[in-house]
Amino acid sequence: MKKDYSKRTKIVVTIGPAVSTKEGIIKLIKAGANVFRLNTSHGSMDDHREKFNLIRQVSKELDVYCAIMVDLQGPKIRVGNLNEEIKLEYGQEVIFSHAQYQDDEKIIPVDYKGIAHDVKSGSKILLDDGKIAAIVDKVEGSKVYAKITNAGVLKSRKGLNIPGSTASLAAVTPKDVEYIKFAIDMGADYIALSFVRQKEDVLLAKKYINDFNSNIPVIAKLEKPQAIENLSEIINASDSVMVARGDLGIELSPVEVPICQKLIISECNKQKKPVIVATQMLESMINEPIPTRAEVSDVANAIIDGADAVMLSGETSVGKFAIKAVETMAQIAQHTEGSVFYEFDKDFEMSEDMALTRQAIVFGADKMLKYVNAKAVLSFSHFGYSTRLMSKLKPSVPIILVSDLEETCRKMSIAWGVYPFHKKWDSVLTGDMLLKIDEFLTNEAGLKMGDYVVITGSAPNLITGRTNFVRVHKIGT
Repeated sequence: MKKDYSKRTKIVVTIGPAVSTKEGIIKLIKAGANVFRLNTSHGSMDDHREKFNLIRQVSKELDVYCAIMVDLQGPKIRVGNLNEEIKLEYGQEVIFSHAQYQDDEKIIPVDYKGIAHDVKSGSKILLDDGKIAAIVDKVEGSKVYAKITNAGVLKSRKGLNIPGSTASLAAVTPKDVEYIKFAIDMGADYIALSFVRQKEDVLLAKKYINDFNSNIPVIAKLEKPQAIENLSEIINASDSVMVARGDLGIELSPVEVPICQKLIISECNKQKKPVIVATQMLESMINEPIPTRAEVSDVANAIIDGADAVMLSGETSVGKFAIKAVETMAQIAQHTEGSVFYEFDKDFEMSEDMALTRQAIVFGADKMLKYVNAKAVLSFSHFGYSTRLMSKLKPSVPIILVSDLEETCRKMSIAWGVYPFHKKWDSVLTGDMLLKIDEFLTNEAGLKMGDYVVITGSAPNLITGRTNFVRVHKIGT
């Protein structure tokens, strides 16, 4: 595919029945998709394996690097299987108890063993994304007695939330462990951990990953109030973060979510970690060909706040206008990035937790850009560490990554403004190598003779060492 630098913000798309064909994946990539999300809450492992292989096949045929994220279901609490739908009225008394199936018409089954341990009189129980609500009256043994405060029709397998009262939930479930192994066996690029509450949840997931002899990066999904309380340490323990606004907006008041989103993005940028904003970004496009004005503003504001990526869920997995939704999100990103409001503080604090030399190199490279009117940053990197640092500075030009590892090229598809190329160029920067670089920049990267680029890399070898030099280079001289 021809290299297009017009969109710097990355787009994560969820694969589902609407776009699970080869033709659908091709269209998604051409529309602007950079990362593909496999939602393990739905579908079988065989279904996900088929989609995974198809994404890899299409990416190879199009000569692009797309990351694949395996999103773990996590300890999601759901209503069990009901005999039939239940119409719940305001003030109605109900009983909740742990079970997978409804054996007693008077009891609503819940698939969470700890429900009777984690609630008390006055606790709130939310059902079906908060559409139905109940307040606990009392707990007797394994039964929870409550009154309906927000009426509605309850169906089987709907989600159930107990705000602030899920201490008994395991951070990583047995199903999650199975999918961690699946992700490793398939060669996934990211594992997304749901319902993270504390750094120990992330460390536990990483332990399972390490136990399977892998180091796949972990994306912490922040969707619990406890995560906001432990925000800094969770981000520090994670490789990336997702602002998962769906459950976050249920467990917190919806009016708190926008400020939480800004707080999370700000802390991620401070710690130089990629951050994704997700859930209901273009929700109306599941059924309509154009988004609401509010949705467009929502996406634009997430980008202005400094998000590295924005995500589509139902819009692409089951939506009627999946491709149009990606095209629309790409257009919003392009227009927003060209706005006078898209400006960022370049004076990041040097972090003692990161390699000071590499931080200094990328900060220096960013400052050089305007003085020579450079058209790109050319970043040579083995694992992408310095390239990620460069990305967090949001430079005014594209970041062209050259790595000798294909997996690094795929992983960097999530990083803002990074355009990866796979080259076995771990060589000393001689005159002959500069000629090869010039040929690459003009023939593959879309630059022109006479353009200036700022090069970062390592010496003596360009790629596999630690980044330790920055150089201004004029193509063709």
